[in-house]
Amino acid sequence: MAVHQSYERYWDSRFKRQAVKILPGDYFVTNGKEMIVTVLGSCISACVHDELLKVGGMNHFMLPQNKSYKNNNHHIDVIDDSKAARYGNVAMERLVNDIIKLGGSRHNMKAKIFGGGRITNARTDIGLDNIDFVREYLDIENIEILSEDVGDIYPRKVYYIPESNEVYVKKIERMNNDTIMVRENNYIKSLKKTETESQVFFLSD
Repeated sequence: MAVHQSYERYWDSRFKRQAVKILPGDYFVTNGKEMIVTVLGSCISACVHDELLKVGGMNHFMLPQNKSYKNNNHHIDVIDDSKAARYGNVAMERLVNDIIKLGGSRHNMKAKIFGGGRITNARTDIGLDNIDFVREYLDIENIEILSEDVGDIYPRKVYYIPESNEVYVKKIERMNNDTIMVRENNYIKSLKKTETESQVFFLSD
C-alpha cells in the first residue's frame, strides 16, 4: 500500500525494483517495495522511516517554510494546496502524517536528510536555510537523524528504499546543462509570486 498522488514510475534495472520519481513539492510514502528517487540542488529531501513497521517515505521541498501554514503548536492541518508542500514545514508534516496513516508512530521514526547544496550564485544561501530548518524540525519532533549528506556545491541524485531504509546518493559533479539551477530558480520565483542506522551508499558512474 502507498499514500501518493500520480507520479512517474519506471523499472530501475540497476536496483531491480519499481522506482517512483518525485519532484519539488512532492512526497511519497509506502510500506511496499518501491524505491523513491529524486534530484536535489538547494532543495532538501528527508527520508523518514518507522523502524518497527518498516514504513517510510521521502519528500522534496524548496524553501524552509511559509508562515501562513504554521500554527502555535508547531503542527499544521492538512492543506489542500498543490504548492504548499514545496515549503519544509508543510512537506515534513505531510510526510510524517502519512506514515502515521499507514500505522507508523512518531516515537518510532528515524530520519536521514539530503541536499541543501549551494549550486547557484544567489546572495542568499537557500540550501543552508533548508538544512537549518529540517534539523530544527526533526529536533523538535524528537526524530533522530541517523545520517545525512547535506551542503557542498553539487546537486545529488538520491535513491531511497523504505523497505530496508537504505539510501544511495550520487553526486552530480559534472552537469551537461543548467536544468537543475533553472528549475529551482523558476520554482522559487513562482512561490514568491504566490506567496543512519543503516549506511548511506555513494554511487559512482
